[in-house]
Amino acid sequence: MSASTHTRASSTAARRANARKLAIMAVLVLMAAAAYLLVEVNPRYFSYAMSLRVPKLIVMLIAAFAIGGASIVFQSVINNTIVTPCLLGMNSLYTLIHTAVVFVAGSGSILAANANVSFAVDLVIMGIAATLIYGYLFKKTNHNVLYVLLIGTVLTSFFSSIQSTLTRVMDPNEYDSLLSTLVASFSNVNSEIILFSLVVLAILIFVLRRDLALLDVLTLGKAQAINLGVDYDRSIRRLLLGVTLAIAVATAMVGPISFMGLIIANLSRQLLKTYRHSQLILGSVFFGMIILVAGQLIVEHVYTYAIPISVFITVGGGIYFLYLLLTRRRI
Repeated sequence: MSASTHTRASSTAARRANARKLAIMAVLVLMAAAAYLLVEVNPRYFSYAMSLRVPKLIVMLIAAFAIGGASIVFQSVINNTIVTPCLLGMNSLYTLIHTAVVFVAGSGSILAANANVSFAVDLVIMGIAATLIYGYLFKKTNHNVLYVLLIGTVLTSFFSSIQSTLTRVMDPNEYDSLLSTLVASFSNVNSEIILFSLVVLAILIFVLRRDLALLDVLTLGKAQAINLGVDYDRSIRRLLLGVTLAIAVATAMVGPISFMGLIIANLSRQLLKTYRHSQLILGSVFFGMIILVAGQLIVEHVYTYAIPISVFITVGGGIYFLYLLLTRRRI
C-alpha cells in the first residue's frame, strides 16, 4: 500500500470515528433535553409545565449553538486554542449597557422592564459597536488580528471601569434590581425573542456561508490561503465581525457566560482531534447543549434555583483554563 493510499484510508477512518462520536453526542443531547422536559412533571399539569420548560430549552439550545460555533471560529481565526470571544469585550459591553439603562432611565422604564425592548437594545447596540469598532480597528491595524485582540482586552477593562463607576453612584434599590440581569440565567426567559434570535443567526450564517466554508484553508496561514486564491484579510474581518454578532445574540438572550466558549471549544478539539471545522463546530455546539441543559436540570431540581448555572460554568471554566495552560499543546 502506497503512502498516499494509507493516508487516505487513515483520514477516512478518522472521519468515520468522529461521525460516530458526534452521533453519540447528538443522542446525549436528546436524552438531556428529554430529561429536562419530563423530570418531576405532574401529569395533571403537563401542558403548563411544557409551556414553561420548552421556551427555556429552546433558548439554551440557541445560546449553545451561537457560543459553540463562534468560539471555534474565533480560536481558528486567532490561531490560539486557549482564547475565548469574551476577550473582544462583548460581555463587558452587555453589563455596561444594562447598567447605563438603569442608571439613566431607571429599573421601571420600558427599556429595562420590557424584555423585548431590552433584548432589541442589547442586540442593536452590541451589533453596531461590533461592526463599527472592529471594522475600524481592522483598517487601522492593517488587519492585524493580534492587535485587535489586544485592543479588545483594553476595551473590556474600559467598559468594566465605566460600569463599576455607575454602580458606585447608583441608587442601592436600582442596583439591587440590576444585579439579576447581569448574571446569566435561564430561570425566566422571554419566548417572544426566540424567533427574532433565530432569524438573526440564520441571516448571519447565510451571509458568512462562503467564509465559513474556507475555515479549513484559513487555518493554514495567510501565505498559504492567499496562494490558494483566498481573500484572507476580507474573510478574517467578516468572520470576526460574525463572531462578535453571534456572541452579542447569545449574551443578549441569557447574559454573559464568560468561560462557556473556552470549555466547549477545547472539549470538542480534544474529543475529535481533527482540523475539519464542520466537525469541530458541531462537536462544540453539542457540548454546549449538553452542559447547558444538564446544568440547568441540576440547578432546578437539585439546588432549587439557589445557584445560577453561570456560577458552575465560571468555576469549572477557570479550573479548565488553568489545566489548558499547564498542559497546553496544539490540538
